[in-house]
Amino acid sequence: MAEPRTPQRNEAVALAYTAGEAAPRVVAKGKGVVAREILERAREAGVFVHESPELVALLMQVDLDARIPPQLYIAVAELLAWLYRLEQGADAGAPPAARDLPESLHPQPPSTAR
Repeated sequence: MAEPRTPQRNEAVALAYTAGEAAPRVVAKGKGVVAREILERAREAGVFVHESPELVALLMQVDLDARIPPQLYIAVAELLAWLYRLEQGADAGAPPAARDLPESLHPQPPSTAR
């Protein structure tokens, strides 16, 4: 689960991954009230919520129930590996930050056509 760092939490994306699947899937995403509901349900279920506005911006572009694109495999895999270490009680250190993604993966502002 990823969410932005802003207090409003305007967007949220939920991922699901089962061992053996090709890649995690986007199982919920939304803005505003829907984002707050996703976060509330995740917390109620004890699901880890990771804050990363950059990763959320990229994941919001993925269709609902679609697998994440190969370009995001490394970023999401690092996050899943960190969560696994955390769940195993190992010193997981700080969570990986999407700001450490290669520059080519950072969300770009929409271009304006004239």
